[in-house]
Amino acid sequence: MSRNIKLSKKRFNRGNIKTFGFFLLFSTIIWIFVQFAKEYTQVVQVPLNYVNVPMDKSISLEKPDYLDLRIQDRGFIIIWKFQLFEPELDIDLSATEANKGRLVYDIEANRADIAKQLNIDFDNASFLKKAIYINYQLKEEKKLKILPVTNLNYAIGYSADEELKITPDSVKVTGPKSVLDTLETINTLLLKKDNISSDLFGNLVLDTTKLGMLNFYQNEVEYSQNVEKFTEGMVEVPVEVYNVPSGYNLVIFPKEINVFYQVNLKEYENVEESDFRVVCDFLSVQAGEDFMFAEISDQPEFVSNVRLAERKIQFIIKR
Repeated sequence: MSRNIKLSKKRFNRGNIKTFGFFLLFSTIIWIFVQFAKEYTQVVQVPLNYVNVPMDKSISLEKPDYLDLRIQDRGFIIIWKFQLFEPELDIDLSATEANKGRLVYDIEANRADIAKQLNIDFDNASFLKKAIYINYQLKEEKKLKILPVTNLNYAIGYSADEELKITPDSVKVTGPKSVLDTLETINTLLLKKDNISSDLFGNLVLDTTKLGMLNFYQNEVEYSQNVEKFTEGMVEVPVEVYNVPSGYNLVIFPKEINVFYQVNLKEYENVEESDFRVVCDFLSVQAGEDFMFAEISDQPEFVSNVRLAERKIQFIIKR
């Protein structure tokens, strides 16, 4: 019987401990809710994020990172809004005024935007400062020539008689003088097109990789190119030799050479043999050699891919 009494006491003790623990936990939770439901006045730090930096200004690294906000509200709201989900306040620098080397952001003048961002009521909230002061330096300004990077492959029978046109052909940039002094041009990202048979047009993005310290007034430019139907032509042009010493009677072979070219169909009838000039420089001949290399010295501006059927010109000297 004494054993049964001991077992009953043991069970009774365990049951009391569990009941006590439950009521203690429940009371603690109720107490926490009651405390958090009370109104408190607390100062919280709101992280700042600066946006819309003026193109002609460089913002100092030593700028305010936080703004102190005195908030009066229920405890759980303060914890929820400003500690668990810490909001950032975007400071629009286009809404500032420059004064003695500093940008001044007036909190009162921008309270509507601030209230919307932080979801607060200024009847129970106030900032400890009336304005934010941000140091800045004026940036240098420069124009960089834009160089298009392209890989253009035309369909058979098509080509372009002009380079890819970029509009505008330069871009205005601001930034530290030490960086701008090292730059004269800027490339675009690669434009790759194959089997081209019609006019080209579109936008090209500037390659600003590793140029994050600079501000670009624009990051894209327009490009265009007229693509035409081309044909191949051929003319027979006499070979001229210059720098022949006086008294030398030079006989060359061949005396005429075929010149191949590509031309826009609309310009084909305008090509004349006399528009081309093929020459050899006798001074380029090395001792013991009996040949020279021909080159094209003149050609019409509207033809492309000009080439010689052969370049090696044999010669004999008759004295």
